[in-house]
Amino acid sequence: MQAGKGIQMLTLASLPHSPVCSSPSRLSCTPISKAPAHGEFELFSEEFQALNPMKQVPALKIDGLTISQSLAIIEYLEETRPTPRLLPQNPKQRATVRMISDLVASGIQPLQNLSVLKQVGQESGLAWAQKVINTGFNALEKILQSTAGKYCVGDEVSMADLCLVPQVANAERYKVEVTLYPTISRINKTLLALEAFQVTHPCRQPDTPPEMRA
Repeated sequence: MQAGKGIQMLTLASLPHSPVCSSPSRLSCTPISKAPAHGEFELFSEEFQALNPMKQVPALKIDGLTISQSLAIIEYLEETRPTPRLLPQNPKQRATVRMISDLVASGIQPLQNLSVLKQVGQESGLAWAQKVINTGFNALEKILQSTAGKYCVGDEVSMADLCLVPQVANAERYKVEVTLYPTISRINKTLLALEAFQVTHPCRQPDTPPEMRA
């Protein structure tokens, strides 16, 4: 897999567990918003709210527009900077990649992010996160058993893989027993052998909280 083509300086706000952070680096980004000591972005600053009224990350300023939501960002980059390719040319495989990506980005991640856990409460937060991730991983494991080759869909890195790696990192953060999901574990290990995923791993970002650093 080749990375680093079409390098352009952009402005990005993201979190270490975002799929955008795991993207093989076709872009060089600078943060919109710096993370304070407690590791959370200043999402409620006037500057950031002007960029994304939802007060969520990621948000990307590029080509004269601001895009929020991980998959929308990745698909825009795919359409405007298509090397390396992250969506297969085959329509069925492309639909499968999008299905897996949405399962993670819509079906797992939002239900165990920090804003939800704060509402659940400190005493129940860990158990809630584990339940959400295990439910999602049970479904994802079954799907990947029929779609995976070397990676999530066949033998080429795709958008689905960009979603998988940060979600596995989140699972480990919340002490989920990832080895219960052999296909997920195998793919994640294979992806982490690639340099692009090593340098963009959630534990190696400039604003990663100290307790999460590798």
